[in-house]
Amino acid sequence: MISFTVRMRFKPEDRDEIHEALRALAEASRKEPGCATYIPHSVESDPDTVVIYEQYRDAAGLEAHRASAHFKKHAVGCLYQRMLERVMENLSAVA
Repeated sequence: MISFTVRMRFKPEDRDEIHEALRALAEASRKEPGCATYIPHSVESDPDTVVIYEQYRDAAGLEAHRASAHFKKHAVGCLYQRMLERVMENLSAVA
């Protein structure tokens, strides 16, 4: 299992567009056979920061996600174009 978080910060004026892109990306990503979990969150103390928790069954599932049309449209075409900063953290399960 491959697990990680992606934290991105955006401008306040982009919030509605970002949330719409996240809803569309999450809906499509959850239908991928290799995707186990895809949950975008807004940070309560900072509504312009988003954290996405993602899990894929294996490297092939993650590669398929990144090659998908919905990833290219919503992540690359919207989120990546508007983010002010991005931090990715790979996770290792302890239990």
